[in-house]
Amino acid sequence: MKKVAIIGAGVMGSGIAYASVKAGYEVLVYDLSEEVLAKSKKQVDSLFEKGLTRGKITVQEINHCQNRLKYSSQFSEIKADIILEAIVEKLEIKRELFKNLEEQNSADCIFATNTSSIPITQISRGLNYPERVVGVHFFNPAHIMKLVEIIKGAATNNNIAEKAFNWAKSLSKTAVYAEDSPGFIVNRVARHFYVESLKALEENVADLETIDRLLESTGFKMGPFRLMDLIGVETNFSVTSSMYEQFGYDSKFRPSRIQKQKVDAGFHGRKTGRGFYSYED
Repeated sequence: MKKVAIIGAGVMGSGIAYASVKAGYEVLVYDLSEEVLAKSKKQVDSLFEKGLTRGKITVQEINHCQNRLKYSSQFSEIKADIILEAIVEKLEIKRELFKNLEEQNSADCIFATNTSSIPITQISRGLNYPERVVGVHFFNPAHIMKLVEIIKGAATNNNIAEKAFNWAKSLSKTAVYAEDSPGFIVNRVARHFYVESLKALEENVADLETIDRLLESTGFKMGPFRLMDLIGVETNFSVTSSMYEQFGYDSKFRPSRIQKQKVDAGFHGRKTGRGFYSYED
């Protein structure tokens, strides 16, 4: 594989694009919004600058990377060997996206989804080539976090999954295979890190700063509320809501009313300047 296309130029998509171009791939970053694309370029350029300051990359390497990196809002330009979507966690939107991509890409193109919780089998259902759809789930920040989950749906071709696995490894990631089950591995295990912390906040057991400090003191690099602000409060809420539904509305996965209020208010975390904490200064 030589060319990678990333759909969705948010924090996650930008991090994956940076890791991909740094690994030597030609990369296209696509988004509907020119404003979002401009922010993505600024974010990736900042990562290059930080890498240069820390001696992780040279000026010459940065120039080579930037020559292989393109930003576009033209859907017709999304043609690649592997296309990874990092968009909103909505099943029908993801499915419609892949239907459109099938029409303009070769029979060898791999369609990867960075979904956190939606079953790959559901996303690929109804497509002309469901065997080419595979889950490739990165973690935020994608340019730093090593783990990548590779998830096969019921129709996913084993060879496609293996190619996705090897692509993730080529980005210096630790790839693992996961079953197509709610939340896969990490989000299933970690969900209650967030859910129980939110329940403790709802029940006035402690304030959010205390809960964060307590968990950080046990070895976590970030407490649950700081981490939700980094990931995106709305993204975290969407994953919890999806898993709540997939587990038959089991109360232990119930989304938080406090978190929903943040989402409704547009307080999505660092990217909006306000989440559980304020970043406006």
